[in-house]
Amino acid sequence: MRRARRWSEVRELRDDSGSASLEFITAGVMLLVPLVYLVLVVSAVQAGSLGVEGAARQASRVFVQAPTEADARAAAERAIRVTLADYGVDAAQAQVAVTCRPDPSDCLARQGFVTVEIAAVVPLPFAPPVLGLDVALAVPVHAVATEQVSRFRAGP
Repeated sequence: MRRARRWSEVRELRDDSGSASLEFITAGVMLLVPLVYLVLVVSAVQAGSLGVEGAARQASRVFVQAPTEADARAAAERAIRVTLADYGVDAAQAQVAVTCRPDPSDCLARQGFVTVEIAAVVPLPFAPPVLGLDVALAVPVHAVATEQVSRFRAGP
């Protein structure tokens, strides 16, 4: 019959002193890294969303205040470019559409409505531009803003 080990021998084999801090650090890093990345992703998408929405709103506002339609389109383009740049969205990649109601040929008619639609793609942080993964790892954002031309606007 085999003799039982002494308590001191068993305790020496199962000595875990110092491993709790290592386990805590390992588990903490494993939980913290994805959490930090999630915060970065949500921040990037929120910034893109706010940028596109602000650009559409500002473009519609400057459009209806311009004296001519050519000036209105130039001012709207400038507003979109500056606002998207402020939020870190590539203005060259944004798709912009300006529509007018009730008469699409006269955007600055009194009490007419000008609608600016902007669609852009916000890339996720640290997405590698290899094998087309940067396109798959992006979030599309879209905004629409409508502004009414003043009924007191001086006509052409």
